[in-house]
Amino acid sequence: MTDYIRMLRRLVGPMKLLVPGVRALIFDEQGRLLLEKQRVFGSWALPHGCIDLGESAAAALAREVLEETGLRVLRAEPFGLYSHPKYSVTYPNGDEVQTLTIAFVVRQWDGTLRVDGDEVLDLAFFPLEHLPNALYSIHIDTIQDYCRSDGTFVLK
Repeated sequence: MTDYIRMLRRLVGPMKLLVPGVRALIFDEQGRLLLEKQRVFGSWALPHGCIDLGESAAAALAREVLEETGLRVLRAEPFGLYSHPKYSVTYPNGDEVQTLTIAFVVRQWDGTLRVDGDEVLDLAFFPLEHLPNALYSIHIDTIQDYCRSDGTFVLK
């Protein structure tokens, strides 16, 4: 959680906040999708996180991917914007957020996978046709949209 969101939480408590974020579709040479097992929810998710106050979406993407996976984003393209209220989350402590998230396809990256040991419990590449059952619900549409993509920017 960013310092900015911590400050807002002190002011408004657990009420729903609109939170800007990023998520990454990262593939290996075999076309497998990188997923991370989240500590908070126990589900598999795309690398993701909040855009910090004073930070661009591209910088947030690079920071979050590096923090959570150990990989450096070298080239990424925006794929879609997910802002529908159905992309809301309630955390175990009762805090609520509606996400407004830019999904990126990371076209080029380098580095070695490294679990952060804080937010992420495990990292693995999965074939798109054999994804784990326990997927983070607000990321399912992004993955399905990618699989059906005709190259058009997704807006949901």
